[in-house]
Amino acid sequence: MNIHPLISKARKDFPILKREVNGYPLAFLDNAATTQKPKIVIDAITNFYENHNSNVSRGLYTLAEEATEIYESGRDTVANFIGAKDPETIIFTSGTTESINLVASAWGEKNFKRGDRIILTEMEHHSNIVPWQLAAQSFGIELVYWPVTPDGMLDMGMLEELLAKPVKLLTFTMVSNVLGSINPVEQITEIAHRHGVPVLVDSAQAVSRMPTRVAEWDCDFLAFSGHKVYGPTGIGILYAKKQRLEEMIPYQVGGGMISHVGKHESNWAVPPHKFEAGTPPIGQVPGLKAALEYIAYYGIEELEKHDNELTEHALNQLTKFPDLELYGPSEIQNRTGVVSFNLKNVHSHDVAQVLDESGIALRAGHHCTQVLHDKLGVSATVRMSFGIYNDSSEIDRMFLALDQAREIFLH
Repeated sequence: MNIHPLISKARKDFPILKREVNGYPLAFLDNAATTQKPKIVIDAITNFYENHNSNVSRGLYTLAEEATEIYESGRDTVANFIGAKDPETIIFTSGTTESINLVASAWGEKNFKRGDRIILTEMEHHSNIVPWQLAAQSFGIELVYWPVTPDGMLDMGMLEELLAKPVKLLTFTMVSNVLGSINPVEQITEIAHRHGVPVLVDSAQAVSRMPTRVAEWDCDFLAFSGHKVYGPTGIGILYAKKQRLEEMIPYQVGGGMISHVGKHESNWAVPPHKFEAGTPPIGQVPGLKAALEYIAYYGIEELEKHDNELTEHALNQLTKFPDLELYGPSEIQNRTGVVSFNLKNVHSHDVAQVLDESGIALRAGHHCTQVLHDKLGVSATVRMSFGIYNDSSEIDRMFLALDQAREIFLH
């Protein structure tokens, strides 16, 4: 049964879903790692290279002007999609990882000093931990971890306590890529700002699942990746308030981010170009633009409903099996379509391999969250995560395939 009829139509838009794996129809349940691409995205990238390929902001000939217009119109589309008031607050990067590194370097170099404190959470992806570890080593700052509660949430009552001492930055994921927990961005940001603390939001897992409204949330920075929102790899976004952009020095230097270069010193271009050195991801921008327009066509609120319905179905199925241990909130209102579990006494890698034999693609491992897995007391988990093209029958197939894993490893 397709839970959400409107969204289930989208499956026809994704060419890769026509293929089989090991003789079975592909059930792609690894959308937290990356999403598949609709044909409209593939066509947009192909069209750019076939008809408009040129470098941007460098030439006066027709192709160069067309490429520049396409590139900048992509910035407009991103700003509109995430609710940013000004496209100049949108910086193109290679992905969430580079976006966070950009803040850690470009903003940190100007603002960090020895003894400063950064708050991050125990549920962060490595890309929102390791850059701050390097910053801590370089600037002598302290990393303070906001603990995860036993039910997979953040203790909001603890935030005031963490902010009692001066804090330079609070950074957190909007949706955990393991627990599926949804963190209340607007509430967290409001509390942090009352203490004068800027906020960075890792929205990699949230941007394709629920509305993004940076102006309403009032966050200082927000990062996400194109490939997790049905767009191409190799492109990401950093949103930053204009005030924060003015506080940042160049992250990389070279062509495209300068206004004048002399023999001994240079002047920088204005943001966002100040932070887009060299040839940017020109060919990926039309793909990302098409992906965001594709989501807008169906409506992000409809995707959110679909995601919630699939998540509820998966949680209901999980409760039928006492040998499956769920990680993260059990209440649907506190989580989204990232569901991690373990089959007791069976390694997650073995489970994933058996499921692959039935054409089911999902992830097993620590999911770049070793700090969180240490907190959970396990080395790895099995993770299924949903996208616009998934339906409940694929979830049911996954649970049926788990029976085969039980037969192999537990009998």
